[in-house]
Amino acid sequence: MKETKFNSTFVGILAGGIGSRFWPESRAAFPKQFIDILGLGKSLLQKTFERMQGLAPLHQIFIITSKEYLHLVAEQLPMLPKANILCEPMRKNTAPSVAFFSHKVHSINSDALCIIAPSDHLILKEIEYYTVMNSALEYALNNDALLTLGLRPTSPNTGYGYIQYLEGAAALGVHKVKTFTEKPTLDIAKEFIKSGDFLWNSGMFVWSIKSIMKALDSYQQSMHQAFYSIKAYYNTDQESAYLLKAFEHCNNISVDYGIMEKAKNVYVVPANIGWSDLGSWNSLYEESTKDYDQNVCKSDNVMMYDAENNLVSSNAKKLVVVQGLSNYIIVDTDDVLLICPRENEQQIKEIHQDLKSKQQDQYL
Repeated sequence: MKETKFNSTFVGILAGGIGSRFWPESRAAFPKQFIDILGLGKSLLQKTFERMQGLAPLHQIFIITSKEYLHLVAEQLPMLPKANILCEPMRKNTAPSVAFFSHKVHSINSDALCIIAPSDHLILKEIEYYTVMNSALEYALNNDALLTLGLRPTSPNTGYGYIQYLEGAAALGVHKVKTFTEKPTLDIAKEFIKSGDFLWNSGMFVWSIKSIMKALDSYQQSMHQAFYSIKAYYNTDQESAYLLKAFEHCNNISVDYGIMEKAKNVYVVPANIGWSDLGSWNSLYEESTKDYDQNVCKSDNVMMYDAENNLVSSNAKKLVVVQGLSNYIIVDTDDVLLICPRENEQQIKEIHQDLKSKQQDQYL
């Protein structure tokens, strides 16, 4: 484990999502961050938590999640103080999550540095990751800046947000952000890659507590005031009741839209850290070991004939036989069988939404 020199660093791990693009394996009651989706013997949350222990003391690492996942976090991270599991009373996207965490940290240490990280990302190059994060922390320590990590695109992926940056590093490999673009069309994504000055938006952030509190006050003032007004109840028996009132006053908005795209002091650190957001079955396919025919089998009970470029995941006891298929996602659970062309994987989220609208909650 790599030691960080910033003892005032606090980490907020976002772990409240439902992972709908990984349906039907990821379910509302047990979403993908709690699943050993890589077959490593540990969930994505556990792997992220281990990584963050190289950047902050254990007692300064917080998990921000939905109240319904409190027991899952406690089971998977038994060493974490229960007070460090921040349970949101309702889902309102990532800006309220960041605001909640920031106000809690500010009540502990008003000179803190902060890292915000998703719980379900893959990072293969951890030495490079620690180097980049320490550079970002050092820049945040000495500058009023909101930083994000950006990854060099390896393909014109339409499922990621893109960051355009200005040439010429400010310091420590940090660049001023010029524009943000959310999930472009394929043609636009191809142009971004050709230009050479666009990065994938990783959703990982670094800033000082002073900088994020200032940004919240400037760009999400009502949200900021909602959490500020209940500061006397943090870490008391009344916190949950007052927290519900604060969340009721929050907009449903991401930190990207709510803060990063509005602020003027936004910077990006280009990083080569072996990153994937593992946001979909295709991204899992890309990161997985493949057989001679480029198939990925997440089960020992699969037989393939004249099949190539498929991903098969099964937790059912039955034998799965695939014959004559190419470029398919096949997911077999106890109550759902999904067969979907890999090129149409974005429709999985739509299927999930259709089931919700039809009140087929037993499958969600």
